[in-house]
Amino acid sequence: MKLLHQTHSPFARKTLVFAHEVGIADQLVVEHHETSPTNANAMVFNSNPLGKVPVLLRDGLSPLFDSDVICAFFDTLHAGPSLFPEDTERRWAALRLQALAQDMAYAGIGIRWETARRPEHLRYPELQAGYERKLFESYRWLDREIRSDEPLHIGHIAVATTLDWLAFRYLPSFRAHANLTRWFDAFTERPSMLKTPLSGETHD
Repeated sequence: MKLLHQTHSPFARKTLVFAHEVGIADQLVVEHHETSPTNANAMVFNSNPLGKVPVLLRDGLSPLFDSDVICAFFDTLHAGPSLFPEDTERRWAALRLQALAQDMAYAGIGIRWETARRPEHLRYPELQAGYERKLFESYRWLDREIRSDEPLHIGHIAVATTLDWLAFRYLPSFRAHANLTRWFDAFTERPSMLKTPLSGETHD
């Protein structure tokens, strides 16, 4: 399998961390591809009509795209415990965390457009403030809800990789929240995180 990846994408990183956690990373050929809304990548568009990574190319089968879908597929390729809990309430809690992390990443991307990527005369400070509020409210919620005493699941991976990306891009910090900070710092010591560091800049 080939994973079309980007070394500075929180979504691509999530799939790679997941692959390490379930022990299938050695089955992947990881190929970096630069792409952004203003910098189209023909190979990525050929496999994903949205033109985004991650994309998983499979021999003789159609490509899979979106990090949520790819992680769900990876979960079918190993014999260990599922990282998508089967117990109903734990499953909804894990998927809720994954959804929150995804939208936190999108809020961070929105802030970057309004502070660094969009021409200055086109920036919209009120929109930036709206994105920042989403992050601050999410940090408060996570500080109450995140727990270090439950088995690993997809939600944990999604939250950890998103928080690490937000810190990597110097976006509004979560470190005023002690419980969330302790949880994150412990998670970043996992081999799956240490083997998949973020790097590089966006090329618009």
